[in-house]
Amino acid sequence: MNKFDVIIIGSGLGGLVSGVILSKEGYNVCVIEKQQHIGGCIQHFTRDNCIFDVGGHYIGGLEKGQNLRAFFNYLGIFDKLNLRKLDVDCFDKIMFPDGENYNFAMGFENHKEKLLEKFPNENKAISEYLSKIRETCDRFPLYNLKKTDNPLIESIMQNDGFDEVLNGLTNNQKLKSVLAGTNSLYAGTKTKTPFYINALIMNSYIESSWRLVDGSSQMAFLLKNQIESNGGKVLTDHEAEGFNFKDNCINSVNIRDKEQLFADNFISNIHPTLTLKMIPEDKVRRAYRKRINNLDNTIGMFTVYGIFEENSFPYINYNSYIFRDSNVWTADTYSLGNYPEHCMMITPANSKSDKYADSFILMTYMDFSEFSKWTHTNIENRGNDYKDFKEQKAQQLIDLTEKYYPGLKSKIKKYYTSTPLTYRDYTGTIEGSLYGITRDYNDLVRSVIFPKTHIPNLFMTGQNVNLHGVLGVTIGSILTCSELIGLHPLINKIIVANNL
Repeated sequence: MNKFDVIIIGSGLGGLVSGVILSKEGYNVCVIEKQQHIGGCIQHFTRDNCIFDVGGHYIGGLEKGQNLRAFFNYLGIFDKLNLRKLDVDCFDKIMFPDGENYNFAMGFENHKEKLLEKFPNENKAISEYLSKIRETCDRFPLYNLKKTDNPLIESIMQNDGFDEVLNGLTNNQKLKSVLAGTNSLYAGTKTKTPFYINALIMNSYIESSWRLVDGSSQMAFLLKNQIESNGGKVLTDHEAEGFNFKDNCINSVNIRDKEQLFADNFISNIHPTLTLKMIPEDKVRRAYRKRINNLDNTIGMFTVYGIFEENSFPYINYNSYIFRDSNVWTADTYSLGNYPEHCMMITPANSKSDKYADSFILMTYMDFSEFSKWTHTNIENRGNDYKDFKEQKAQQLIDLTEKYYPGLKSKIKKYYTSTPLTYRDYTGTIEGSLYGITRDYNDLVRSVIFPKTHIPNLFMTGQNVNLHGVLGVTIGSILTCSELIGLHPLINKIIVANNL
């Protein structure tokens, strides 16, 4: 059978969550994925018996009564996840070369106390910052399972820039740097990043922070199982090449080297620019196509996936945000001459030991423009100059980390690397962008992609629809599916599933 109620293009988190929701509601759903593996940015891979996450390195809001747990309960996957809670008194550590480290703690009062230990004269600024986080989150109805008729419009109105908010709270430059120290979670920039991006993410992690033991792909596999148990399908090696229309609606999608698939409705979980490439010119307004194609995307990432000698390096139950100097807005100042200005270090959680780390991940920014000579090459066939480039960058990143974790370098058995090119080819992100479309508080409406398109039976989901990250994409999928089944009934079912 090649006819479905809904075809979802892309098996990233947004596509899989949408597939679960709609299949639970009785829709005959088919999720198609061009790669051999599902999951997009929540997939993992294995090297030398060590598991490495592509994304989803840690998630928040999973204690009882918190929002991501409520969503995962409704989706039927929470109680099957293998989780490890991060250090309550330090889930994130901000590290500067002056030897000062700053701990981000779980629980708003605990978080405040840890900051006050370092900034005893900044009680007012810290209190106001945390209050603003909560106030901002309250303005996002779906974040709090509140019923609303215009969730996106309500969410983005009257928003300030993150740096602008910090400047209004304090003149203490170090405090501002610390509060902005995790901005690589959203590829933050001083001149564009809205405060709500920081608020939604930090609120979730302050509530509770967790690692997924033995890889983030468990989320993808659990969601796939739910779709299939509801009668749906998840098909890999199915690359969508173009839509076919009947009148003004899509009636089928062409699949490379396979038969076309038919459906009543279509959801795209891939980047909006790639979605538009599958639509004939006359089916989309020229102004809309131009706006989407001209939107900026966030910077990419260079990553080192390292393997330690056995039982040589302790497992670190927090995430380290390392900076070369006092500048934390490193996406703004990125250049080849400054590389690397920062590094995020993670020791992934594994079921073998909670005392020793078997591996580590180092991540820093890297712009796609540096790969112009290799953009038309294929995976594993980019040449020795590409390998030399990666080796040089890896050593520089390891050297920076060594300054903060002396002895790390001598304990490395082997390492692998990835670049924005890798992300482009494995996850389908435009130019290996970390988080898709850039959100600019100076013109938020322009950079928000609504799930409902001008084609009556085509909808969007994924990190480019309003929010990114595991929580943000899950909320976006609920918003997308509500276009078919109604928002209020869907919220009611999530509430009932959690006995709220």
